[in-house]
Amino acid sequence: MRSRLLPACTLAAAVATALPAGGCGSADDWSRPHARPTAVGTPGPGFFPAASPAPEATITPRPGSWNGVRPPEGYRVVLLTAGEDRQTTTLAGAVTAWAEEEGVSLRTLTATRPDQFVPTIGRAIDMRPDLIVSAGDDLVDPLALVTPNHLDQQFLVVGAELAEPTENVTAADWTGASFRGEGLGMSSAYDPASFTPERAGRAVRAGAAAVLNGMTGIVLWLD
Repeated sequence: MRSRLLPACTLAAAVATALPAGGCGSADDWSRPHARPTAVGTPGPGFFPAASPAPEATITPRPGSWNGVRPPEGYRVVLLTAGEDRQTTTLAGAVTAWAEEEGVSLRTLTATRPDQFVPTIGRAIDMRPDLIVSAGDDLVDPLALVTPNHLDQQFLVVGAELAEPTENVTAADWTGASFRGEGLGMSSAYDPASFTPERAGRAVRAGAAAVLNGMTGIVLWLD
């Protein structure tokens, strides 16, 4: 069994910062009922595997096969971030750029200390978004703790993955990323230079396309 151990401090109370950003976020106060979102457009050939993927499977969609898929306007997304390293800021920037381009209603929650990680995830869930996107390796273990208890909430992890994801957690990853938690340590192929805006943007778009098409609980490998 892969480790999901967390420092005890992650269970403490915390305060995180919520910032509306991107798309129509400032016009949508999220207080009104929100229809279940559906994808705009369809994936191209090679996006779906020949057979339905098993839970926790890794699939490799054809490059660009997700480009024809967009979220509906006003798609509600919470971006969770933790860490000021270049990799995390690149991933967060890619989410923000995608939201602006696609008219996504985006809000951001940032955890700056370990004792904020779990409470901040809880705050994101309480906001009832269509999707929670995680950027930052520090959030991997806290997500592994929280996500199995909230199967009705969809999560997308970009540039990392959970070791044992439940059906509501999708990851978009590549060689050079693929951190899976402290119990497994850093991959020998980990390369901070692989976190480019272009690659991060592909991860966000491919991952969102998978979630919008109901292909969740898997890892999309984007090399």
